[in-house]
Amino acid sequence: MVSNNQPSASTSAGIALVIWFAISYALSVLQWRARKRGLRFPPGPTSLPFVGNIAHMRKPEPWKAHRTLCDTYGDTVYLPVLGQSIIILGGPRSISDLLDKRSAVTSDRQQSSIIPLAGFDANFTLMPYGQRWRRHRRAFWQHFLPASSLRYVPLQERSARLFLRKLLDDPSRLCEHIRYTFMATIVKVIYGLDLAETDPDAAQIEKMLEGLQALTPGKYLVEFLPFLQHLPGWLPGTGFQKELGAWRSATVGTKEGLFQRAMKEIDKGVQTQSVAAELVEGRGVDIQDEDDPIAKEIPKSVGNVAVEGGADTTFSSLQTFFLALSLNPNVLRKAQAQLHAVVGPRRLPVHADRENLPYITAIVKECLRWHPVLPFGLPHLTTQDMEYRGYFIPARTLLLANAWACLHDPEVYPEPERFLPDRFVLENGEWNTKVPDPAQFAFGFGRRICPGRHFAEASMFVYVAMVLHVFDISPPLDAEGKPIQVQPKMTNGVVSYPEDCRCTITPRSTWAKELILSEGV
Repeated sequence: MVSNNQPSASTSAGIALVIWFAISYALSVLQWRARKRGLRFPPGPTSLPFVGNIAHMRKPEPWKAHRTLCDTYGDTVYLPVLGQSIIILGGPRSISDLLDKRSAVTSDRQQSSIIPLAGFDANFTLMPYGQRWRRHRRAFWQHFLPASSLRYVPLQERSARLFLRKLLDDPSRLCEHIRYTFMATIVKVIYGLDLAETDPDAAQIEKMLEGLQALTPGKYLVEFLPFLQHLPGWLPGTGFQKELGAWRSATVGTKEGLFQRAMKEIDKGVQTQSVAAELVEGRGVDIQDEDDPIAKEIPKSVGNVAVEGGADTTFSSLQTFFLALSLNPNVLRKAQAQLHAVVGPRRLPVHADRENLPYITAIVKECLRWHPVLPFGLPHLTTQDMEYRGYFIPARTLLLANAWACLHDPEVYPEPERFLPDRFVLENGEWNTKVPDPAQFAFGFGRRICPGRHFAEASMFVYVAMVLHVFDISPPLDAEGKPIQVQPKMTNGVVSYPEDCRCTITPRSTWAKELILSEGV
């Protein structure tokens, strides 16, 4: 009997596979070392095998946790997570150097599996950097330039007057009134439609915005392990599928529903002044040929981006305003004194008063600084390897700009935890040009800066000025009528909100109440 000492076919295949993996790994290591050219990664905390620094990405209020990291390691901190390179930019210098000065190679977006799962793949703020993104953004920007935004002022003022009336009728529904009036304004500007509170589209928009609020970087493992989206929904760890699916349904439904409603009115000639009507006609759209697919999607997608971004971010800022004023009666009194001197008791302030109301503008700026809507902004993605300060930053690295940390730098904004609009205004009433404008951090960076920022600040000014002119704002009261001390904490999420903005809202006097009732809406 002759023994067979030859390895089996399966054993040979296994050995070959191991050799292939070993060679592939060795080549990848050699290639990686060649790309690094002897450079080190930026400093950062020790990472665990395989998962890296995932724990640092899943902490509550990550902007505070990451500022602590930057205090230890500097303003450029390296955090690898499940094979993804992430760098925290913790100060104005690193943010400007990388996101502004090198924007040609740091303006991409990571195409996370979360984006299409939640229905936000048609949102140009999340699109990859390229021709499609440029054309969508250009179409949007042309309708929201500083000069272009002035034509929306009458709608913003009308919306603010409606808000006053709703607050007078039922101040306990503050958040619902903010959400609805801003939402209705955006829908009117973009689609030319009047949106009632009971409109089914209003409920669908609410659901869509709920999805935006929940999208915190690192919250869902599927962001780092895309294969999870293909697993059966009944398996443990796949509960995200149902949640993201509901948001996708609402997002797609909002985009299609509002656009089709607007098209019916446009076709009938009922309205021609909306952004959607102008985009459909080709105004602001770079149409390259009759079958240009990007030109066809722009009117629908651009409109939905405005609803997603405009209603949500300004909603957060105005909540911050009410929270701040309820905690700072001295700011309230000073603002009301300026309004009385400039506007008087016989009319409401309007956008045209802005130049003569610097303290109201200062309050708006301080809201942006004190609790920024996007404390971490939206992550940028590098498109090529680069060297920065002697460190290696590989292509496809996520850059997270900690806007909150910049806006809470005590060397730039003394006593950053306090709400102090006076920091922006000198004693003689002139604007303090030595204090950086929070808008340079609050609205994004480089080529990804928010194109609707002028519209947003104008809306905030009108709302803040009108509210302060006719209402007093104070802390909420408990069942015994005693003031409740609300803690100024913020929610996690890409868009962050005050956790609690309860307050007591009352007309300043009889004349204020009569003024609200006399203004037509």
